Amino acid sequence: MPHISYSELKNWSECTWRHKLLYVDRLRTFEGNEHTSFGTAVHETIEQMLLGNITDPYEYFHKVFDKELSKAGVPLGSELEIEMRKQVEGIFELVEPSLDECFKDKGGWSLMATEESLKEPVTESRVQGYDFKGFIDLVIKDGNGHYHVIDWKTCSWGWNARKKADILYVRQLVLYKHYYSKKLNLNPRTVSTHFGLIKRTAKKNRIELFRVTSGERKTKNSLDFLDKALYNIGKKRYIKNRLSCKFCQFRETEHCP
Repeated sequence: MPHISYSELKNWSECTWRHKLLYVDRLRTFEGNEHTSFGTAVHETIEQMLLGNITDPYEYFHKVFDKELSKAGVPLGSELEIEMRKQVEGIFELVEPSLDECFKDKGGWSLMATEESLKEPVTESRVQGYDFKGFIDLVIKDGNGHYHVIDWKTCSWGWNARKKADILYVRQLVLYKHYYSKKLNLNPRTVSTHFGLIKRTAKKNRIELFRVTSGERKTKNSLDFLDKALYNIGKKRYIKNRLSCKFCQFRETEHCP
């Protein structure tokens, strides 16, 4: 059965022509860089640390970072890579205390899942036959029996208020909550959503957890947007969005002259 992930939906929302090149024509020109490699290594390290599978998170991080840099074709020894290895120091031991602090007034927390897999049928769309696919970084349950869906984001110094409210990011959590609730047959009102910022360059508050509202209105709007995307993808409507060209991997190539 065909599926759509949030990253695909985000690509479609930014430029439907780029979506065609990536997901219909299957063109790939970007294999990753220091930033994507760092993010993957941090995510994997936190996952394994919370599961109790590793004793030295920094040793594990550097191994995964090396592997991801190699996969991306990034040579070792760049100034940015060396900086990142220094900047990660002191972060991992802050993860559990940050969760403790965030949920201390809710009776504490217990681990439910890391990298929770989603592959749920999209029954809310005019276009049938699609699954929504994704992976939730972390799901915990507080002492009151309330679930919390958390998505980690690596960044430099943090996010401003505008980015924290940016629908392009918020919609991801809204859809994750919706389909996680469907998967486990949970009342959506018992599920909350949060971003967890992991800051490379910040001097304090290096891990910031903040809640994102994901009520019925946002859920309806997000599902309507998903329906709109699937409908137009099915109709093969591909239009270039020139406002998204600046950082596009296909800019001024034969695929998008």
